[in-house]
Amino acid sequence: MDKKKVAVPLVCHGHSRPVVDLCYSPITPDGFFLISASKDSSPMLRNGETGDWIGTFEGHKGAVWSCCLDTNALRAATASADFSAKVWDALTGDVLHSFEHKHIVRACAFSEQDTHLLLTGGVEKVIRIYDLNRPDAAPREVDKSPGSVRTAAWLHSDQTILSSCTDMGGVRLWDVRTGKIVQTLETKSSVTSSEVSQDGRYITTADGSTVKFWDANYFGLVKSYNMPCTVESASLEPKFGNKFIAGGEDMWVHVFDFHTGDEIACNKGHHGPVHCLRFSPGGESYASGSEDGTIRIWQTGPLTQDETEALAANGKVKVPAEEVSRKIEGFHIADEGKLKEKEEAGNE
Repeated sequence: MDKKKVAVPLVCHGHSRPVVDLCYSPITPDGFFLISASKDSSPMLRNGETGDWIGTFEGHKGAVWSCCLDTNALRAATASADFSAKVWDALTGDVLHSFEHKHIVRACAFSEQDTHLLLTGGVEKVIRIYDLNRPDAAPREVDKSPGSVRTAAWLHSDQTILSSCTDMGGVRLWDVRTGKIVQTLETKSSVTSSEVSQDGRYITTADGSTVKFWDANYFGLVKSYNMPCTVESASLEPKFGNKFIAGGEDMWVHVFDFHTGDEIACNKGHHGPVHCLRFSPGGESYASGSEDGTIRIWQTGPLTQDETEALAANGKVKVPAEEVSRKIEGFHIADEGKLKEKEEAGNE
């Protein structure tokens, strides 16, 4: 049997409770960034390449279930059990808008085209669209969701919304213009993770012990793979689409071949179930968040010759870590003693 090389991740401490959501920004002139949501009510922003902590968004009074960054990494949004969704200035950490809901908010997402729309959903079974250019205006509500909203995302240049429910299977696709469900992607178990691939070709879902890939334009099932355990999250490698990651109750981060479903690697290190996984925008690493309160950033390993040539042909340039300094300088850094307390609490 081939002996697999043991991966050593970057371990990011700071959260004192389970990490339940992760989101990378696209690559910006300042590099790329990683935001994390945790049950400790304090989302954190990090340098996406090094994992270095930049700052903590302080203001929620309940568990934060979902987080996202806009395309320029200038604003962040979070969804919380305190019945609110907040929009933050990602340069200063200040709250820009706080949208009150009538129950727990489980999902949030910025629109991709001009990032002035914010999508929210949760236990109310209502999907709302807020216009950030008119934050005082009432949000638009699409038709009532059949169940409590677990995940929500934009598709088709913000013309379609996809959502899943906590208490039933399937992914529902909504036409933004009519507010009606136009298609349902059927799954046996409730979908705990949904992701639209960077090129817009695939929808990746995790339900129970299955990871599925759907055609994002024709909605047919492309591939379905049974996992070695119940998985909570899955993510497709964004550049070449040749591998995907999945993690869940067995506390390991599994790497699979997209075309065959064969397991390529199994990364061990977390001390609790893996709740969330995401590839970095360049595909050179991926992050995992766990019940143990840590985030781990794993390198995908050296590129193959084919991948190197493809990157060269695409003219992709890696952004040095030093270029994130402009963003770090502007952020209201939380008290270092407080961060140390959180790290110690997370290690207990």
